[in-house]
Amino acid sequence: MIDQEQCTILVIDDEKSIRRLLEKELARENRKILTAEDGRSAKSILKNHWIDVIIMDLRLPDVIDLELLVEVKETVSYVEVIMITGHGDIDSAVEAMKFGAYDFIQKPFNLERLDLIIDKAHQRALLARENRILRHSRDSDRDQVQFIGNSAAIREIKFLINKVAPAKIPVLVTGESGAGKDVVARMIHERSTCAENPMIIKNCASLQKELARSELFGHMKGSFTGATDTREGLMAYAHDSTLFLDEIGELPLGVQASLLRVLETHTYRRVGEKEERKVNIRLLFATNRNLAQEVEQGRFNEAFYHRINAFTIEIPSLKERKEDLPLLVDYFLMRLSPDNSRYTVVDSAMNCILRYSWPGNVRELRNVIERSIILAENNIITEKCLPRELLSIAEEATEDLSLESMEKKHILKILNFFDGNRQKTAETLGISRKTLYRKLSGYEY
Repeated sequence: MIDQEQCTILVIDDEKSIRRLLEKELARENRKILTAEDGRSAKSILKNHWIDVIIMDLRLPDVIDLELLVEVKETVSYVEVIMITGHGDIDSAVEAMKFGAYDFIQKPFNLERLDLIIDKAHQRALLARENRILRHSRDSDRDQVQFIGNSAAIREIKFLINKVAPAKIPVLVTGESGAGKDVVARMIHERSTCAENPMIIKNCASLQKELARSELFGHMKGSFTGATDTREGLMAYAHDSTLFLDEIGELPLGVQASLLRVLETHTYRRVGEKEERKVNIRLLFATNRNLAQEVEQGRFNEAFYHRINAFTIEIPSLKERKEDLPLLVDYFLMRLSPDNSRYTVVDSAMNCILRYSWPGNVRELRNVIERSIILAENNIITEKCLPRELLSIAEEATEDLSLESMEKKHILKILNFFDGNRQKTAETLGISRKTLYRKLSGYEY
């Protein structure tokens, strides 16, 4: 959750005495007070600091009417604005509230009332910010984020996670679809210095290429067709936290170059904006592609690749760590069992599970266990509870088949079952269509 104690306040007033008074009287252990003498300096501060509450004089020397208020609410809408007004400006202050101001306070100040207004405005700003963040984040129940297994490969991965988590360097997580790249990213975040803030997650494959830059960095009103208002991007939402970009190989080359700049300078620009914004962010990346080959073929930015490849965690496929299967089965039986009921897997069914090649990795195993729990009688999982592709593999176990041959035969059987429908085949296997196409291409199918 967002820290509900810390509050950053920006006081904007052309009178030095007012700025000094408010800076002194509003100071608290849980407050940070910044000041600006005019609209220009205020905009500069807003670009470089995350502000929760603004206390703004209604009349500033370089601002026409409510121009600054309107611009602030359009560009950083999560900020709550309290207007400072004199006795003769009450009508203008009421008008300001119609344009997004939270409240107003008259001179001379009633500091107790101002304190109360600030606290309420801060809570509203926190709620608005958190709502925006949660639109782009997933449930992150810490008890659920575990990497199950005791194989040498998994012990090495856990060691690397614990070592790299406190550092702020980018991390690239590689592995097949369904292997658990998102789990590794969550574990890194939860052991990092920004663990108290939500991790923002985005699958780059879901981004439209034309809008990828806008969604990541935000945009200004009118910067392109359809930009009817100014919006923040994921960079702003992930400020002081972690941004995890899955399927990084799907990003356009130009956007990759912009991300490289973020890594090197900790700054970015919204689409249509000239000035740069500072950001404090931890970037994690994941891919199931061979990015070195992508670089050679000109589909991935070479400088960006070398920057994110400085620390890589490679997750083995499930077929490469079959000794972890019993632990994973027990884990999913506990996690997916209704009402914490205990389920038992008979030896013949476990043998089917151990012989299968699991092309969909841990994701596919989870789906199989969930299905088996539904079909189990008296909480006992037998061969009858398993999908037929696992049973087919068991029937062929006497044949001298390599894991690759078993995987190929399994994929082709599912494809034939769905009459060549690759979308349904990929969904059943728990893999992406691109992974399926790549495997079928290797089979010369």
